[in-house]
Amino acid sequence: MQKTKTRVIKGNCNPVWNDELTLTMRDPEAPIHIAMYDKDRFSNDDSMGVAEIDVKPYIECLKMGLNLNNLPNGTKLDRVQPKKHNYLADESCIIWQNGKIIQDMVLRLRDVECGEVVVQIELVPLPGRRLNV
Repeated sequence: MQKTKTRVIKGNCNPVWNDELTLTMRDPEAPIHIAMYDKDRFSNDDSMGVAEIDVKPYIECLKMGLNLNNLPNGTKLDRVQPKKHNYLADESCIIWQNGKIIQDMVLRLRDVECGEVVVQIELVPLPGRRLNV
């Protein structure tokens, strides 16, 4: 399992990271797990909730085989609705923007009283590698 971390935001109950994290997807069926923690100096970090990003709808858009370069910016390729099995707090659209497929989403954190995290995903094929979806 691959892990990465954001930088620590101190003294803020509603942190904004604007960090760009890169992960290698080995299994396009597997969700991306997110775990949020506070940073404690003299004790263990406390969990602030967990969430998962379901990448299946995003992968399905890649499989459509559309000639995406002919689409205008802002074209909605799919709409993903919140359901019991996903962590979405609101509808999420998969969009063709500036030559990329992106998906903005608000995820409801679980295992805590309340909380949300806003993320954007983008699939970037590695140079010299075919995208097998």
